[in-house]
Amino acid sequence: MLLRHKLYHRFSSLSSFSSPSPPLSIFPSSFPFIRSPGFPRIHHRNTVKSLKSNMTTSRFLNLVPIRAAVAEDGTVGSNGSVSSSTIADEENSSLSGGYRLPPPEIRNIVDSPPLPALSFSPQRDKILFLKRRALPPLSDLARPEEKLAGIRIDGKCNTRSRMSFYTGIGIHQLKDDGTLGPEKEVHGLPDGAKINFVSWSNDGRHLSFTIRVDEENSSSKLSVWVADVETAKARPLFQSPDIYVNAIFDNFVWVSDSMLLVCTIPSSRGVPPYKPLVPSGPKIQSNEQKNIVQVRTFQDLLKDEYDEDLFDYYATSQLILASLDGTIKEIGPPAIYTSLDPSPDQKYLLISSIHRPYSFIVPCGRFPKKVDVWTTDGKFVRELCDLPLAEDIPIAFNSVRSGMRSINWRADKPSALYWAETQDGGDAKMEVSPRDIIYTQPAEPQDDVQPEVLHKLDLRFSGISWCDESLALIYESWYKTRRTRTWVISPGSKDVNPRILFDRSSEDVYSDPGSTMLRRTHAGTYVIAKVKKENDDGTYVLLNGSGATPEGNVPFLDLFDINTGNKERIWESDKEKYYETVVALMSDQNEGDVYINNLKILTSKESKTENTQYYIQSWPDKKICQITNFPHPYPQLASLQKEMIRYQRKDGVQLTATLYLPPGYDPSKDGPLPCLVWSYPGEFRSKDAAGQVRGSPNEFAGIGPTSALLWLARRFAILSGPTIPIIGEGDEEANDRYVEQLVASAEAAVEEVVRRGVAHPNKIAVGGHSYGAFMTANLLAHAPHLFCCGVARSGAYNRTLTPFGFQNEDRTLWEATSTYVEMSPFMSANKIKKPILLIHGEEDNNSGTLTMQSDRFFNALKGHGALCRLVVLPFESHSYSARESILHVLWETDRWLQNYCASNVSDVVTDIDKGKDDGNMKDSESKTTTVGGGGGSELEDTEWEGFLSTPRSSL
Repeated sequence: MLLRHKLYHRFSSLSSFSSPSPPLSIFPSSFPFIRSPGFPRIHHRNTVKSLKSNMTTSRFLNLVPIRAAVAEDGTVGSNGSVSSSTIADEENSSLSGGYRLPPPEIRNIVDSPPLPALSFSPQRDKILFLKRRALPPLSDLARPEEKLAGIRIDGKCNTRSRMSFYTGIGIHQLKDDGTLGPEKEVHGLPDGAKINFVSWSNDGRHLSFTIRVDEENSSSKLSVWVADVETAKARPLFQSPDIYVNAIFDNFVWVSDSMLLVCTIPSSRGVPPYKPLVPSGPKIQSNEQKNIVQVRTFQDLLKDEYDEDLFDYYATSQLILASLDGTIKEIGPPAIYTSLDPSPDQKYLLISSIHRPYSFIVPCGRFPKKVDVWTTDGKFVRELCDLPLAEDIPIAFNSVRSGMRSINWRADKPSALYWAETQDGGDAKMEVSPRDIIYTQPAEPQDDVQPEVLHKLDLRFSGISWCDESLALIYESWYKTRRTRTWVISPGSKDVNPRILFDRSSEDVYSDPGSTMLRRTHAGTYVIAKVKKENDDGTYVLLNGSGATPEGNVPFLDLFDINTGNKERIWESDKEKYYETVVALMSDQNEGDVYINNLKILTSKESKTENTQYYIQSWPDKKICQITNFPHPYPQLASLQKEMIRYQRKDGVQLTATLYLPPGYDPSKDGPLPCLVWSYPGEFRSKDAAGQVRGSPNEFAGIGPTSALLWLARRFAILSGPTIPIIGEGDEEANDRYVEQLVASAEAAVEEVVRRGVAHPNKIAVGGHSYGAFMTANLLAHAPHLFCCGVARSGAYNRTLTPFGFQNEDRTLWEATSTYVEMSPFMSANKIKKPILLIHGEEDNNSGTLTMQSDRFFNALKGHGALCRLVVLPFESHSYSARESILHVLWETDRWLQNYCASNVSDVVTDIDKGKDDGNMKDSESKTTTVGGGGGSELEDTEWEGFLSTPRSSL
């Protein structure tokens, strides 16, 4: 079971039913890497008048000195006054080349040491502390990379490019009393070792990982190392120094306690293919068969035959079986192996590979795919499928590839397979019953044994949790209706009819019963944990739920009778001060059922001001032992104020947001603050679901490197994640009233913070990342009476450039032309009169958010005289990662907020209700002044706290 760090300082669990990854790992978010330093490209358009002398009387200038925002070294000036020479200097300074630093109060938070990742041994008796560095330098991102078939490759290392890494591994014994023993540092590693892909052997006696080291301003190829857990001594797996890992797809996996299967670079591989100076002919694509092929705006695709050859060169692997005693054996031919999965009994391998013919319009995940079964010593057993190129998967949600899919080993059997096959050709718009059929079959069946039908589904298959021959749970869902169902089946009893356990809306978080907890088997797989009670023959499982309520999330753990539906709450989070979650089951060392009196769980605990710590809680007395004591990551904000607020949209939809206020702030004494609203819209099928509360008021405020919460250190109020529901009930499509609902949600949010007296109505800025940037631009176009300026990062602004769907819109441009046009802020560029800062990574690879989107939007704004600025970050992708880039983005954002929000004295409409009626007219009449003259799946990424990159500025 894999668990990942949430919001940089909190953890949440992701279930993996049969994963070769570490049995229990807690990973902080990792930061991508970078390339050679380049200066930001900055474009700027300033149409505002010069600063009036009376600007210096603003109390916000004394609260947040302007010089603090513009000083290159990040230092604060001696006072907050602004002279005409200061303004001129700031304008010239903001357009100069080079990376800039934000004020120290922001920079110190960003540069705080990262917490380690944690990984528990299979026996739950040891913990790894995987140590990380802080933000990577831009030189890491500047390394050359190949963009092939939808992925980016570091040819020097033969890995995916921009890989983060660990800098060290510490091993701690987890004692019976819950305390940690002293750390043993894994030693024997080369100096400057960059560590990746850490995994435990099944018996917990060894670790495996890859190592690369810096060589002449670059990193070497990856080699596999192993470490003895008892001694912490590490050594190379291969005696030959010339065997390297090919980590483009899968890398290595334990096939037994003493043997690994490794994807290696073929020893016979020569130099990369040579790109001819003169092409052999034109690039031709044809559809003379009149096939209907609709695809989203995928990026980094193959372009020609040379790209195809280069993809083969880097992605082709030779599989090698390597024993800990040094014995090695090549198995199978060289091929592009994409996954290696040993059977639970370690007798078979499930091997997936891709092959030609390739495509120039879809990424490698849709290339022809072959799935075979081998024995673990490399003997071919049989071919399960060889799927053709899948260019024609419909764009409708829940459309899938036709043929066998989701092929996996059963977690409860030694070597049995299961898979799903669509009955609608993969087209979600086809009405059929059943839609999916689930099959199971032994790895090596007898000649006359056909696959067994396990279950038939009318929705789309989405997974299975295995337990044993008497119990498994099958999940199906349908996005269009948000319906999700859980079936109970008895895999070994055909006379027991499947039955529905849960049938609900995935949007209705209040009705979520929780998910079953899994236990680890001796084979290293994960199955549903059955729980036994004394003198009770019932079949119980553990349901771990988020516990959404109108007052916020109250996580719980229920003992659930799978036959009767009765449940008993055996654990619940504190509601008053703390937010606690169940992270993992820790009493699964022994095979078989878990007895309730022997139950042991790993929990997390945090509060508004106390960062996450981890505990082990044991039954029957529920004794609690704290196992971590991480320091507060940003003590300067330890006393920040946080409140989950509720308010209502004019159509009656209930909305929520999290309001953060600076430490020590008192609205009655200090008055209203400048405010930054940072959000991301979401689609819903019902008003009731849209109005439900998500999250907890007691959660710790995780602050990432580009989080809006950084501006708490600059004395801003932050309205984080106000719900922006775009609702389409019945036959209505949500986006058909996108602008109307967007503006109504924003109006309600602004009215609430103004009503509370914490936000100045003329000093409210709006911002967002990706789809949140799209939201920001639309709000400045259609609700100019609400916001004084905006910050839009890595957005898409012209929906005609994504004609075959975007975000959760699965109609094409030609099916919903008016919706595409009305939703596009590019089409309303002439309406945007408020200052807008656009930031984009120059190498954005996210579907839909090409860098060109910001370039063209900026030109449209500039063509209408808007006050705007475009910053393009060299080497950065959709999320930003390099320290230089991130700090520059923070400088740009802080400068923008100081100039156009904190110091704003525009003659804007102060009566919000009046602004609703004539907002556009008032905006066109308003006078705007500024401090200084310096600036004037397959789904778009849903993470609103993206990282940033090196700027390119435009004037």
